[in-house]
Amino acid sequence: MRLELVIGGTRSGKSAHAERLARASGLDVRYVATADGGDPAMAERIDAHAARRPGGWTTLEAGTRLLDVLAGAAGGCVLIDGLGVWIAGALHRGASPAEVLEQLRALLDALDGEQAPALAIVVAEQAGAGVLPADAVSRAWLDLLGEATQLLAARASHVAIVVAGRPLTLSGGSPRAANGSAPSAALREHGDRQVRPGDADHAVNVLAGGPPEWLRAELRQALEGDVERYPDETAACAALAALHGREAREIVPTNGGAEALWLIPAALRPALAACVHPGFTEAEAALRAHGIPVTRVLRERGRDFALDPREVPAEADLVLLGNPASPSGTLDPAATLLALRRPGRVVVVDEAFMDLVPGEPGTLVRERLEDVIVVRSLTKALAIPGLRAGYAVAPPALAERLREARPPWSANALALAALAAAARRPDALATLAERARREREDLEWRLAAVPGVRTWPSAANFCLVEVADGPGVLAALREQRIAVRAAASFPGLGEGDLRLTARSPSENERLAAALAAAIDARATAGAASLR
Repeated sequence: MRLELVIGGTRSGKSAHAERLARASGLDVRYVATADGGDPAMAERIDAHAARRPGGWTTLEAGTRLLDVLAGAAGGCVLIDGLGVWIAGALHRGASPAEVLEQLRALLDALDGEQAPALAIVVAEQAGAGVLPADAVSRAWLDLLGEATQLLAARASHVAIVVAGRPLTLSGGSPRAANGSAPSAALREHGDRQVRPGDADHAVNVLAGGPPEWLRAELRQALEGDVERYPDETAACAALAALHGREAREIVPTNGGAEALWLIPAALRPALAACVHPGFTEAEAALRAHGIPVTRVLRERGRDFALDPREVPAEADLVLLGNPASPSGTLDPAATLLALRRPGRVVVVDEAFMDLVPGEPGTLVRERLEDVIVVRSLTKALAIPGLRAGYAVAPPALAERLREARPPWSANALALAALAAAARRPDALATLAERARREREDLEWRLAAVPGVRTWPSAANFCLVEVADGPGVLAALREQRIAVRAAASFPGLGEGDLRLTARSPSENERLAAALAAAIDARATAGAASLR
C-alpha cells in the first residue's frame, strides 16, 4: 500500500492535485467527502468539486468512524478530502483530540493490512501558516490538525505541498507507480543488460560494426585537441540547427537523449504527465523520480499500436511519446502528433530512432512550434552508445528552461564533435538509414516464414514479435548464445513479447532459424505434457 499526503492552504489547488494523482493511478477510485453541505456556500464548493470528478468514481461521505471508508476498497484507490474538515466535524460532534488521533492511528494500521487499498491519498489543510487563533476552539482544531498531519507524514510514502496550484515535494518521490507498486527496476531495464559477452546481439538497437570511418577520424582529431578544454557546444549547435532548419539557440546538446528526457520534469514541472506506452521507459522513470503524477496511455496492439490522440486525458499538461516508438517501431504521422497540442500543454516527442527512417516522415524537428520539444539521438545510427550524443530541439523559451535544468558541460567534447560531424553529413546519415531499412525488411521477410510468430509494422531497425511461450523461447535462444530483448518490462506488453534488432542477412537468418526451432520445441514439449 502507498500513502500520499497532499497539504496546502485554502484555494491552493491541493484537491485538484490529489484528484490528478488518483486519476493517474488507473485504479478504481473511492472519493471520501468530509465536508457538510448544510451551509449554502459550502454546498456550492462541494458541487464544484463533484463536477470535475470522473463519472466512474464512487463518492462516499465520511462518518464518525474514518476507518469505515476503507471497507470494500481493497486493491483500489481511496481519496480522503480533506482531513481538516473531518477533524472539525469530529470535534463538533463531541470527540476528544485523543479520540481523533486514535482514529487516525487505526486508519494507518488498516492501510498496512491485507484488505488495504493499493493507494490512499489524504488531502490536508496546511497548519500553522497564519496567526495563532484568538479563541480556544480554533486553537484546539489547529493544534490537532498539525499533530494529525505530522502523524500522516511520518507514515506517508510521499508528501507534497501545493502552492498556487503547483505541487512541491517535501519527501519521497521515488519512481513508484501510482498504484503503490515499485516499477523502478522495470522502468530502468534496457537491452544492453540482456546481452552477455560473446552473444549474437539482437537486443541492443545500435547499428552493428561501430562508428563509420569518417566519424572515427573526427573523433581522433577531437581527442588530440578538444579534450584539453572544457566542452564548447557552439559548433555542434550551429551544425544541428542548419541540418534541421532551426536556430542555434533552439538546440540543447545533452548526455544522450535519455538525459534530455530527464531534464523535462525538472525544467517544466508539469501537474499531470501522460506517457504513451509501450515506449522508452526512462521518461516515466524521470517523471516519477521528480514526484510528477503520471497517467499511462496505452497503444493497442489490435490497431498496430497506432496512437489515438483522443485517449490522452485533456487535463494532462505534458504528453511524452516516442516516434518511431520502441519496442513496436510504430511511426505516427505528423498530423496525429499535432492533434495532441492543447493550450497550456507541452508535447515531447522522442525521435531517438527517426534518423534510421529514410526521409524521416512524421518528424516534427523542423516545425517551429512554441509547445513542442523534440528529443534526438545519434547513438543508434553512428554506433556510439558510449559517447552519449543526444540533443533536444525546442522553441527558445523552452530550450532556455532545459538549459537551466541541465548540468554544466553536460555533453562532452567527443560527443559534441560527433554531433557536429554528423550534422554536416546528411548524405552519410541517409546512407545509414537505408542500411537500417534493408536490414529490418530482411528480418521481417524471414520472420513472416516462421510459424507461431506475430509481427507488427515497424519503421525502425527492430521488430516486435509475439510468441506463445516468451520465457521458454527466450531461454532457448540464450542457449544458442543469441540475445533478444524481453519486452515485458514495457507497459502494455507481456511475457510473450520480444523485440528483435535487425542485423545482416546472415545474422537475421540464424536468428529466424533459432526462433523457429525454439517455438517448435516448446510446442512439442507442450503437446507431450498433455498426453
